[in-house]
Amino acid sequence: MRNGTTVAVGCIPRVGGGWECSVDVRDAAGATRHAVTVQRDDLARLEPGAVDPQRLVRRSFDFLLERERKESILERFDLMTIGHYFPEYERVIAGM
Repeated sequence: MRNGTTVAVGCIPRVGGGWECSVDVRDAAGATRHAVTVQRDDLARLEPGAVDPQRLVRRSFDFLLERERKESILERFDLMTIGHYFPEYERVIAGM
């Protein structure tokens, strides 16, 4: 990750489908923790063939950290919420 920032992602399946992911973002100034839900259909569309969303969530945080400070990222959200704030999200992620 750039500027000494590290992103650690762990995902577990949710009852009823999809995943709940825990994301820790660390840099020299400290750390933030985020809970991100990912739906199966979103994973299939954004990262075809993936069996879990860990890589997609990490890439999504790379995307976010290029645009805002870690402290500005929501503490809990569904992955597709990113597109509400950054309309180019899906296009950029699909091209990464």
